[in-house]
Amino acid sequence: MLWDAIGFYGMALFLIFFALKTITVPNPIHAALYLVLTMIGLAGMFFNLGAHFIAGVQMIVYAGAVMVLFVMVLMLFDLKAEIRSFSRGLLSGALKIMSSALLVGFALGSAGSSVAILDSSDTAPTQIDVTRQLGVLLYTKYLFAFEVLGILLLVVAVGVVAVSRMKGGTHAQH
Repeated sequence: MLWDAIGFYGMALFLIFFALKTITVPNPIHAALYLVLTMIGLAGMFFNLGAHFIAGVQMIVYAGAVMVLFVMVLMLFDLKAEIRSFSRGLLSGALKIMSSALLVGFALGSAGSSVAILDSSDTAPTQIDVTRQLGVLLYTKYLFAFEVLGILLLVVAVGVVAVSRMKGGTHAQH
């Protein structure tokens, strides 16, 4: 029990540290890499809490595929001009603080309502049953949509690389 608590709080500190680094570093590429570490830490937290399937999905989908697409989109921009345009000004700082406070308020409100919902439910299905139902549904009824989404993500990845190599992109071939 003690080691579980130590692991939980250690992982929580890991998550808080890298989440703060994600929003405080000025370089977008570094922010993306810190976000990857945050996603890996979140997968570790899910694993520590016994949600092994969600931990695997977190690693594959978010820490892997989504972050690769995010970094490829960052390749399209002139990062020096983007940093200059979004890193200055009193109004910009105030908007950042207000939107962060609003986001924290939404997160706390939804966490409070989800705790109330969890307390009111007496019987919860086991994780194995839920995972099995999700797998059956995904690979029967929604198989075509799942495959189309995979092809769409591949086309987006190829398009981002092609556009970033064009004249004027950050990685243009001269």
